[in-house]
Amino acid sequence: MFVHLHLHTEFSLLDGLCKIPALMERVRELGQEAVALTDHGVLYGAIQFYKEAKARGIKPIIGVEGYLAQGSRHSRDPADKQPYHLTLLARNREGYRNLIQLVTRAHLEGFFYRPRMDRELLEQYHRGLICLSGCQSGPLPRLLMADRYEEAVAMARYFRELFDGHFYIELQRHGIDEEEELNRRLLRLARELDIPTVATNDAHYIRQEDWTLQDVRLCISTGSTLDEEGRMRMGGDPSSYYVKSEEEMRQLFPDLPEAIDNTWRIAELCDLELEFGQLHIPPADVPPGITAEEHLARLCYQGLEQRYGRDKQAARRRLEYELDVIRRTGFTNYILVVYDIARYARERGIFMGVRGSAAASVVLYCLGVTDIDPIEHRLVFERFIHDQRREMPDVDLDFAEDRRDEMIRYAAQKYGADRVAQIITFGTLGAKASLRDVGRALGWSYADVDRVVRMVPTLPPSFGPMTIDRALEESPQLRQAYEDDPQVRRLVDTARALEGVARHASTHAAGIV
Repeated sequence: MFVHLHLHTEFSLLDGLCKIPALMERVRELGQEAVALTDHGVLYGAIQFYKEAKARGIKPIIGVEGYLAQGSRHSRDPADKQPYHLTLLARNREGYRNLIQLVTRAHLEGFFYRPRMDRELLEQYHRGLICLSGCQSGPLPRLLMADRYEEAVAMARYFRELFDGHFYIELQRHGIDEEEELNRRLLRLARELDIPTVATNDAHYIRQEDWTLQDVRLCISTGSTLDEEGRMRMGGDPSSYYVKSEEEMRQLFPDLPEAIDNTWRIAELCDLELEFGQLHIPPADVPPGITAEEHLARLCYQGLEQRYGRDKQAARRRLEYELDVIRRTGFTNYILVVYDIARYARERGIFMGVRGSAAASVVLYCLGVTDIDPIEHRLVFERFIHDQRREMPDVDLDFAEDRRDEMIRYAAQKYGADRVAQIITFGTLGAKASLRDVGRALGWSYADVDRVVRMVPTLPPSFGPMTIDRALEESPQLRQAYEDDPQVRRLVDTARALEGVARHASTHAAGIV
């Protein structure tokens, strides 16, 4: 049994092209029972990867192709622009947590062109991890090809001892000139130190014929054209970095069957179970001697007097009902956190608005979070929280744009800077953007690309997304150009294949965790 243990999805934003759902379909089609995720320095796709694999009965192995600083992660010398590559896989929940720590601290403390970890971090967060020696940019390959054999031996011993028997020499064959010499040296090292070997394929796309698309993506990411001399390319045979079958991998390594077999042995060692649907709500500040439920009730009854005065019997019954539902569904701390944030904004005169079903809650009205009386307007509380539907309630808070940073700072000060973060968002290639980017990569002039892009209809968002397929259906001009001009057909077909692929990461405009 063979398992891919070195694989890049579209979240390797420079050069990965595997869309996760399609990847899982291919893995299942090949009869492979497990597959690993090892994107460059990030875990962006980990949860989607895990869920999509589990849904198809495939064992997900969460990992990363990490960047290892040659010295300290804190160094910013010019020589530190080229860190080593190291493949790390989580064996269990502890390993997954340590992987998160390594990736996080590599970004926060070691970022210099790349998010770099170092030996200090590995020594702190190595438990529960399996380490492969990496591709040609790994520490062992670089030392060996620089004829620094004794240093390579010392480095290999270090990793073997650190990972306590869970370190493997990684072998690849992509037709790169120096690859066979490198593999000979790696095998010698493995034999002398009794370190097991493992074969990987550094997969960047799903099917072999996708290599031309991946080459275009590489040009888009690096701002180059396909015909440009000296541009970044995949090493050796560029059509070899796909998700291969077990038969293809055994044909590639006929002399090293144990390196193929070890992929399954590693997969068997990995048993990561992630829980979903469990709430992890930060505890709210509660006066000593009372519970969160009692504190919330006290605040609400104080607000009841202010909001409803003497005519409050119906409101009291509604309030009691809502408090009971909130207690039974376990959202008391959540409501108190929302109250705390809204209170801070009100006290400092920061304009705030609340959208959505939260306006249907008498609890939030009494707390001063909302200003709409849900009883007067006959709003249904169950649209906000229903005890038969244990979904997280949604309180959408909008703050004045020029004072939004104050609210983020308050949250960080209150709950800890290491516990508050703005969420990520991914820019994807839409129809027009895909055509423009592909056109540049193909070497088209701006005017020629623009002529084709202008044939794509522009519609309001309420009409749904405009895809290239839809544009071909709704634009006779584009369809005619596609049918008559082979160059336009190449542009459109390539852009259509790359449409929807993650292009870049940025900070979400509003989301805070």
